[in-house]
Amino acid sequence: MSRDKQLAEESISRLFELAIKTIDENPKLAQRYVQLARAVGMRTKTRIPRKYRNLICKGCKNLIIPGLNSRIRLQSRREPHIVITCLKCGKIKRIPLKRTKKVLEAKNERVDR
Repeated sequence: MSRDKQLAEESISRLFELAIKTIDENPKLAQRYVQLARAVGMRTKTRIPRKYRNLICKGCKNLIIPGLNSRIRLQSRREPHIVITCLKCGKIKRIPLKRTKKVLEAKNERVDR
């Protein structure tokens, strides 16, 4: 990995940490930190880590903090998944919950009996 990409990843992580810390006191400043982190990522062609990528609304590009500006629900219909709704723009994000092999094997065992 090049030195530029490494610096970009560090600055992206730092900006997201600052955004998460300041969202309660100053939401506009937190949003600016997210904008800067995205700009650094695009300028250096560096991917934002998944743990931070899930905190950005794909509709309005705002920082999503559960309970503050987003609603999170668990759905068990069809395949179990998490539904995250942005309360600013209404965009819905679904994250599937993967079942582990042990759970699937136990379920198949019960069916076979």
